[in-house]
Amino acid sequence: MELDLTPKLAKKLYGGDGGAYYAWCPNELPMLREGNIGAAKLALQKNGFALPRYSDSAKVAYVLQGSGVAGIVLPEKEEKVLPIKKGDAIALPFGVVTWWYNKEDTELVVLFLGDTSKAHKSGSFTDFFLTGSNGIFTGFSTEFVSRAWDVEESVAKTLVGSQSGTGIVKLDPSSKMPEPKKEHYNGMALNCEEAPLDVDIKNGGKVVVLNTKNLPLVGEVGLGADLVRLNGNAMCSPGFSCDSALQVTYIVRGSGRVQVVGVDGKRVLETTIKAGNLFIVPRFFVVSKIADPDGMDWFSIITTPNPIFTHLAGRTSVWKALSPEVLQASFGVPPDVEQKFSSKRKAEEIFFPPPN
Repeated sequence: MELDLTPKLAKKLYGGDGGAYYAWCPNELPMLREGNIGAAKLALQKNGFALPRYSDSAKVAYVLQGSGVAGIVLPEKEEKVLPIKKGDAIALPFGVVTWWYNKEDTELVVLFLGDTSKAHKSGSFTDFFLTGSNGIFTGFSTEFVSRAWDVEESVAKTLVGSQSGTGIVKLDPSSKMPEPKKEHYNGMALNCEEAPLDVDIKNGGKVVVLNTKNLPLVGEVGLGADLVRLNGNAMCSPGFSCDSALQVTYIVRGSGRVQVVGVDGKRVLETTIKAGNLFIVPRFFVVSKIADPDGMDWFSIITTPNPIFTHLAGRTSVWKALSPEVLQASFGVPPDVEQKFSSKRKAEEIFFPPPN
């Protein structure tokens, strides 16, 4: 059975005046199920409020657009209220309760990528809401709710039945919400657009890697992540994850071309990718991208918190480490051809600027 690696767009699952929730379906993107990966997006309009919930999956959240407030409660910890904005990455381990709020005119859009190996449905997130028409306590009898919360049954009915919204609601502009605290941000999130660069190649591209060093919580999530910004017409070196990790890539901005090569040197994907597309590279498959003139940015998760990659072109590639004799024998070419090959790409690594 051939793998379908075709990039896909998310589909709306629910929403209303306050915003909408979108997800990628494993039936349309089979690699989600194959790789036990979930992918979704939350888009909140002004005064949109995503009701408190917890999930069956550990995730990394990435703010694609806008600014707002995120409430996060780790198990048996106090609530953290974070100011969030475009470029922020947030690690969400198992058991966290989250809520999201947008009080600005610009739509707040948050991407979620995560591990569904322990989820109810492979390749999909399942959220459990604390309130709303589908909230957890709507399933309990009034007796159980009133005894659990130590309130009269009439109060329990009011608490459980007053919120008629599902998942996302729009609050009145006069509603009071907690003010975010900058001190809560530290250790909980990292802005990938402002963090120190791990790779910076002139006219080529830039990379910020999210790992256990700059955001220790990703160790609990079990995922690594990176933000890559490829310059116009630049190329990303062909490479693969050498620790059996999957790469799940969301195109944040721009467009370009991608090729993926798998077993027996077979090209399994060749297509144009654009903002909003999600695609997955299987374990050990080799991927390379070339940006269109306006450049291309993407956010990826890798299914290990500290990923290791091998590149097949550039100064740090495996070819530069092999001896000339091995190269000649491997390619089956005379020394003069091998020398022409070895003399190239002595400065550039990972990203290659466009040809002159």
